[in-house]
Amino acid sequence: MDGKLLSVVILLTVSVTFSVPLHYQTLVLTSLPNPQSQSLSWPTQQQSDSQIRPESDTTLSLDLHHVDNLPPSASAAFSSTPQSLFKLRLRRDAVRVRALSTIANVSVGRPGDFSSSIVSGLAQGSGEYFTRIGIGTPPKYVYMVLDTGSDVVWVQCSPCRKCYSQSDPVFDPKSSTSFLGLTCHSPVCRRLDSPGCNNRDKCLYQVSYGDGSFTVGEFSTETLTFRKTKVDNVAFGCGHDNEGLFVGAAGLLGLGRGKLSFPTQAGSRFGRKFSYCLVDRSASSKPSSMVFGESAVSRNAVFTPLLTNPKLDTFFYVGLNGVSVGGTRVPGIAASLFKLDPTGNGGVIVDSGTSVTRLTRPAYVALRDAFRIGASNLKRSSEFSLFDTCFDLSGKTEVKVPTVVLHLEGADVSLPASNYLIPVDSEGKFCFAFAGTMSGLSIIGNIQQQGFRVVFDLAGNRVGFAPRGCA
Repeated sequence: MDGKLLSVVILLTVSVTFSVPLHYQTLVLTSLPNPQSQSLSWPTQQQSDSQIRPESDTTLSLDLHHVDNLPPSASAAFSSTPQSLFKLRLRRDAVRVRALSTIANVSVGRPGDFSSSIVSGLAQGSGEYFTRIGIGTPPKYVYMVLDTGSDVVWVQCSPCRKCYSQSDPVFDPKSSTSFLGLTCHSPVCRRLDSPGCNNRDKCLYQVSYGDGSFTVGEFSTETLTFRKTKVDNVAFGCGHDNEGLFVGAAGLLGLGRGKLSFPTQAGSRFGRKFSYCLVDRSASSKPSSMVFGESAVSRNAVFTPLLTNPKLDTFFYVGLNGVSVGGTRVPGIAASLFKLDPTGNGGVIVDSGTSVTRLTRPAYVALRDAFRIGASNLKRSSEFSLFDTCFDLSGKTEVKVPTVVLHLEGADVSLPASNYLIPVDSEGKFCFAFAGTMSGLSIIGNIQQQGFRVVFDLAGNRVGFAPRGCA
């Protein structure tokens, strides 16, 4: 094509894309959070029997903290600088995205695959947020990762044939009066993908994944205590041999849609509803939060229907119809790019454990190019890690950036500027916090979810987003 003709086509495309004045919003510039300056605070953990609420309570709430804030002794990979922690977060993120895409691609005919669910949360990049949960009676409090991409509640247990390092003592089922090993013939045991059986008729599970990580132990039931609320008879994996997994937390609370997840197990009590609000750690030192029960549903939330993947029941699939930049729909982003096909490929999921939103490559390129045009007033900078659109904002305290809106099926979600232009160092470099993926699976990550109360209403088969929901 002739060079002059090409430039005319580009100019025409730009003018068609932004034929009306762009909408902008203000981004107040912050720097990367320094976890060492934030001390973790937890509500009183040890409660007397008279303080612990009965099984009839229908609401519970938790404080959540980001995994970067685990105590230094809990993490072998703990690093003291904000930049190195952020790079580590992006490395975890890349591993997790690969794992979620693999699970989505290989789950043909085995919905709710137990093997993938545990390890997607732990070995494969782990979840990003954790809380304190009491295990057993009397409750022994441990750090647990919360993960919407996994279905199983799982804890390291003694005696350990091999356990990874964690910050609390390993849970000893013999010290709990409520621990109950399941028999091989129990209905809960049969929900496992590949249940095993020992010579004492106890239900066993063995979970492995392609990276060599695995966990082996008894499948059991136990009482969990959340602040002052106890939940009895939760089916969980009591792992005695756990190798290659996440360092620091004692295990994982699976929050997926599968039949072994905590929301499904406790569904009758909490109405199959839960929500979380993840704070922007650059701007706030208060913890994130999670609520189970009717009070999890925010009045000002906009809702989009949950879609069903016939091959995989773990993930929260939603319909994404398009994206606007500066108040104008980006022409190259159509709903067909995100379609969940009958074989279970493609689609868009909402995930708490992925940081950076991934869009199929054609959609990402269209979004990125539209944002670059809208942000042409900002000084460009070099690429950083997976981010190919960065800016030098050093010396500034605030800037104007084009608005970004996700058009979900039936719900428009307008993102705060800090959810898509984020600091990546302490020198004033900010990057556009989306990325492309060659996998068919698109993922709405937790950076884009910050500040919203994200409502998972399984009873109503919908997901909601309530802006400014962390108050």
